[in-house]
Amino acid sequence: MEKKQFKAESKRLLELMVNSIYSQREVFLRELISNASDAMDKMYYRSLTDENLSFNKDSYYIQIIPNKEERTLKVIDTGIGMTKDELETNLGTIAKSGSFAFKNDTELKDGHDIIGQFGVGFYAAFMVADVVTVISKALDSEEAYKWESTGTEGYSITSYEKEEIGTEIILKIKDNTEDESYDSYLEEAHLKEIIKKYSDFIRYPIKMDVTKSKPKDEESDEYVDYVEEETINSMVPIWKKNKNELTDEDYENFYQEKRYGFDKPLKSLHINVDGTVRYNAILFIPENTPFDYYSKEFEKGLELYSNGVLIMNKCADLLPDYFSFVKGMVDSEDLSLNISREMLQHDRQLKVIAKNITKKIKTQLLHLLRDDREKYEKFYDSFGRQLKFGVYNEFGANKETLKDLLLFYSSKEKKLVSLNEYVKRMPEDQAYIYYASGESIERIEKLPQTEMVADKGYEILYFTEEIDEFAIKMLMNYQDKEFKSVSSGDLGLDEETDNETDKDKQEENKELFAFMKENLAGKVKDVRASKRLKSHPVCLSADGDISLEMEKVLNSMPNNQQVKADKVLEINTNHDIFQALQTTFANDKDKTALYTNLLYNQALLIEGMPVNDPVAFTNDICKVMI
Repeated sequence: MEKKQFKAESKRLLELMVNSIYSQREVFLRELISNASDAMDKMYYRSLTDENLSFNKDSYYIQIIPNKEERTLKVIDTGIGMTKDELETNLGTIAKSGSFAFKNDTELKDGHDIIGQFGVGFYAAFMVADVVTVISKALDSEEAYKWESTGTEGYSITSYEKEEIGTEIILKIKDNTEDESYDSYLEEAHLKEIIKKYSDFIRYPIKMDVTKSKPKDEESDEYVDYVEEETINSMVPIWKKNKNELTDEDYENFYQEKRYGFDKPLKSLHINVDGTVRYNAILFIPENTPFDYYSKEFEKGLELYSNGVLIMNKCADLLPDYFSFVKGMVDSEDLSLNISREMLQHDRQLKVIAKNITKKIKTQLLHLLRDDREKYEKFYDSFGRQLKFGVYNEFGANKETLKDLLLFYSSKEKKLVSLNEYVKRMPEDQAYIYYASGESIERIEKLPQTEMVADKGYEILYFTEEIDEFAIKMLMNYQDKEFKSVSSGDLGLDEETDNETDKDKQEENKELFAFMKENLAGKVKDVRASKRLKSHPVCLSADGDISLEMEKVLNSMPNNQQVKADKVLEINTNHDIFQALQTTFANDKDKTALYTNLLYNQALLIEGMPVNDPVAFTNDICKVMI
């Protein structure tokens, strides 16, 4: 028996393929099953041009036979088989793909697309087997042949007796090592798991004898085992079925079967695209936030299939970060796969699919917002923070995509509203979209800074999450309306420019305000008469881009950036407290300094900011009480 050497730098390439190309050994079975499926597809295409050959799909199947005693695993197909020359060409030359050549030479139709593109998949068998034997009889051939190899040392081809057309691959499974238990590839439960994971949607039945149990007799509690042949795979993927034939329950069952989450999907999206890049997709918007969603451990991505064969568990490139909550799968026959069929080459097809999916998700969310507000608000409660982070992230590159999906609590409506809804309700004389930031709706409603804007009858958006103001600063405006915080130095209200009385009070009391500013040196940028306060004696506002709320958020981060807003202490000159300040400034400047510190600390507490020196603050209160 003549032993032949592999071509194409055989030893080095085979070693590389076995040890480096595949990340998991179990994919060997995916590769062998895909090859078997291709062999039966070739038989189908042959029947289209050969009137003497009929294709009865029931006669075509893949059989998996594990044998623990002999330590072998067989993969048998009833496909077109291989001649001696084809064994030599396809199996003797690593990276030679018979399927790829057939695909190029054949016009594909009727949904029978060849899976194989590279000729290395077969050699994945050497990851789990010491010896690989292939027995094959080709259509129109009277003879069968046996191809056998132990790996890098080469292979042999000999004549063999085989009656049926097709191919039988026999793997002599390796012995266990300290690092790897090869026994698992002979366990029917593990084999079923691998088949369901990678090859569930192969179009031909994958059969295997499965051990089951049943009562010994009708009246007995004792069970006995029996063996029954079972079709392991589902064959017809749900995404290739007509949408009109599917119900919400069908999609929910698929969601549960694929273990996309423990909840029910809030919405499903079934996509069929037959354009420049052909693909099918089923996407789900989950109902609840995964427990690890806002952690480093969370992995985004969609399952990626090529012609019904799982290529990647989570293809992150198919989803932008701001839609990372979406679950589901994509199946395409137009992907340019790399040599292991595990990872995608970053090509135009992938980018086209990802771009299209992003548009579809946004459209679906807008429909949900418009047509089923209750569901959308439930979704937003779970994932709204991610949308807002998407507006802020990458220097606002995605703000135009996401701005219409944002919701904030409204002071007037007492519920969540969109920016579009807010702008539609704006009075003609309102120039800005006003917002207030705080830890909760209840605390924001009590903020002194909201008084002037609320008295004007203007709606205020309440920002209660840390990301809110950062996102809005990045968004800058909506429909040409700028955002303005009620705590900003300039509210942009007409009263501020027309009220001469306020200017007079500022001028009349400039010495008092200068004294207070000096007393609070390093703590505030200025002390001035307030134009926004009605009933409250004091508040803080901020000049510049850093707001009071942003200061709190940034300084609460682990790296403690020590960011400071340019604080302004505003005094209500119509409040009794101001009369007390005027009196003490004229008669007792030490008491004025005491009042100044008390008012400043009071303003900090109103904002939910820490008092710099709690002991000094309590001592100051005691001095007033005595």
